[in-house]
Amino acid sequence: MKKFALSLVVTMLLAPATIFADEGMWFLMFIERLNHRDMQKMGLQLTTDEIYSINHHSLKDAIVQFNGGCTAEIISKDGLVLTNHHCGYESIAELSTPESNYLRDGYWAADRSQELKPKSLYVRFFVRMDDVTKRILSKVNPQMTEAEREAAINKETALIQKENSEGGKYTVSVKSFFQGNEFYYFVYQDYKDVRFVGTPPESIGKFGGDTDNWEWPRHTGDFSMFRVYADSEGNPAEYSPENVPLKAKYHLPINLNGVKEGDFAMILGYPGRTNRWMPSGGIEQNVKYAYPAWVEGSKTGMDAMKKYMDQSDAIRLMYASKYARVANYWKNRQGMIDALTAHRTAHIKAENEKTFNKWASKKANKAKYGTVIKDINAYYKLTNEKARHDNYLMTMFRTSSFAIISRTLGRRLKNYASADEDVRKLMKPALEEEIKGFYKEIYLPAEKEILTRQLTLYTNKAGYILSPLVVDVAKRAKGDFAPYVHNLFELSLFGKEEYLLKFLEMPDLKTLENDDLYSFSEAMLGHYYKKTEEVEQAEEKFSKAYRLLVEGLRESKLSTILYPDANSTLRLTYGKVRALPEDKRNDAKDNFYTTMKGMVAKYKPNDPEFDLPKKVLEMFERKEFGRYADPNGYMPVNFLTDNDITGGNSGSPVLNGKGELIGLAFDGNIEAMAGDVIFDTELQRTINVDIRYVLWLIDEFSGAKHIVDEMTIVE
Repeated sequence: MKKFALSLVVTMLLAPATIFADEGMWFLMFIERLNHRDMQKMGLQLTTDEIYSINHHSLKDAIVQFNGGCTAEIISKDGLVLTNHHCGYESIAELSTPESNYLRDGYWAADRSQELKPKSLYVRFFVRMDDVTKRILSKVNPQMTEAEREAAINKETALIQKENSEGGKYTVSVKSFFQGNEFYYFVYQDYKDVRFVGTPPESIGKFGGDTDNWEWPRHTGDFSMFRVYADSEGNPAEYSPENVPLKAKYHLPINLNGVKEGDFAMILGYPGRTNRWMPSGGIEQNVKYAYPAWVEGSKTGMDAMKKYMDQSDAIRLMYASKYARVANYWKNRQGMIDALTAHRTAHIKAENEKTFNKWASKKANKAKYGTVIKDINAYYKLTNEKARHDNYLMTMFRTSSFAIISRTLGRRLKNYASADEDVRKLMKPALEEEIKGFYKEIYLPAEKEILTRQLTLYTNKAGYILSPLVVDVAKRAKGDFAPYVHNLFELSLFGKEEYLLKFLEMPDLKTLENDDLYSFSEAMLGHYYKKTEEVEQAEEKFSKAYRLLVEGLRESKLSTILYPDANSTLRLTYGKVRALPEDKRNDAKDNFYTTMKGMVAKYKPNDPEFDLPKKVLEMFERKEFGRYADPNGYMPVNFLTDNDITGGNSGSPVLNGKGELIGLAFDGNIEAMAGDVIFDTELQRTINVDIRYVLWLIDEFSGAKHIVDEMTIVE
């Protein structure tokens, strides 16, 4: 198996990119030039204008970025939004209480008046994009330092953003691609009045929990629904009872005919981050230093949270969203370690870099590219131990609300204390609400234990240059951080909600800055961002060398990757419905889909991961599948495609050749966790919720037929 994987990856690196048409995350504006013919051969029936047009309504008008981290799609003329359950998780948890636990029990608004507004939730519509590479690169030159180069780019970026925002109507983002060798701007329109419409019970939306996460076969109903509201003219507006459902420019029709192996499948979404151009040293650093620390630090925080979450529903709701986020990356990073090691990805990249170095050493190339590999490798060698250290600290910040308190709530309080009395009057109501909201979402005994465990782990494992503060405390406390953490909270303004509310009445900057917990947070964050002069110098060389490596690989044709790395911009990926090798754990006839029968087989009463509502079991026994059953009689749940996706694609629509919705992307398979670095043409899969299961859960199971009735259904 390892020999096969090695030959596969070598072939992928050296062969023409068009051989593997399903690899790549493509800009919509380049579909005509790069991909349209391939897509047509595979089953696409749409024109490029029907996918992306700035003059007419097109498919791209139905795809939104959901709250900055996921993807969603418009599926009705009245702004109904479909995304993953785990994407809506935080908002659903926020709206839930122990008495009305929508996360646990599910919820469907009986009418528009019952749609609920979370405090902070937005969707971002993509308007247009354009190439500004020549304009920006005309402002830089090879003699500039990296800091000077960045300053020049930022200055021109600000001008481009101002020119295209139409006085603040649009959000404009200028992004670099191919490691700073190309630049494009993106114009967006944000809608902030987004309301919760419904979700299945968590036992369905998260069925399988951490055990099944990143695994196949899968049986998860990972979806939730929201609605976009606008003012009476259809413009973005802050929440108001007077706002009305958005009249969508375009919404996706939904196809109930199901999928079969080999069917064309297209996904549009906002993939977060890939590193397909990453040098071998970076891959090795992640596998041996950074990711193991990330995994261990995440598990330490998760174990502390879980201890208290198991004590009550109230505490579980407080930490449900944070725990889910941490757990997702915990398993992902372990999967990355395993997959990158099995594929020998660092070794293969290193061999390619040797070939590049020979090209770079030629007389015509030496002046520009001669030291590229040397500078890159020197940087990674210098920062390996630092990467381990920084990831232990980073997981402390991700799991402990108080380790970063000086940069969150503390920063706002500092601004408040520094302001004059008139400004404070304006700031006070929002700050009071923020303080109350913060303490509503944390449980102090849990926070103390999370921080204690993370400090112990950091001291024992992080190495490199430890925080002087922690070293000093460890010596005095003989390694027992519990009393130290207890005292931090007991003597701090942040130890109780009422202390901070009183601070608002009598703000004093010195009191805040001398607060032990605030000072601890400042010291830890300051240490995280601190760099030695040696590291700064190496980083300067590395930034330039990495940019030149990508430029040189493209110039020399030693890499034939035609698409840029993902960076949360709208992309299209295409492929087909495709099975994995036969798996005895899957009851389905072919291993590209799963059924409700397989889901019920996993059922474990009262198990936090594999429990199911009694009604699901009863409906399965009676085969009450309505019009959503497959023609072969089974109730479909999930299916596989070989699309190229990553984090951020969660919630992305899976479309057939006519642009009709057939599924909802929500995960990848553990065997292909190296996918963010290198695409595996044999094992890479996207796991999707079958749209028929989504509609069955809304209509037949939940009795919310009125929601389905507003969709455009194709049968």
